[in-house]
Amino acid sequence: MKASELRAKDADQLNAELLELRKAQFSLRMQIATQQLGNTSQLGKVRKDIARVKTILREKAGAK
Repeated sequence: MKASELRAKDADQLNAELLELRKAQFSLRMQIATQQLGNTSQLGKVRKDIARVKTILREKAGAK
């Protein structure tokens, strides 16, 4: 997910995306705990996507 794609969304869509990413992060953490996840790099990608969404939300909040 690119930052330019996120900037095109409004705050409600970004909050929905953040919620979805957090659910994915929780799922990946549970898979790691039960040793069902083969590709552990997915967790890092999700964490970075969460950070991107939070950054864009802060930018939009500051611009108002």
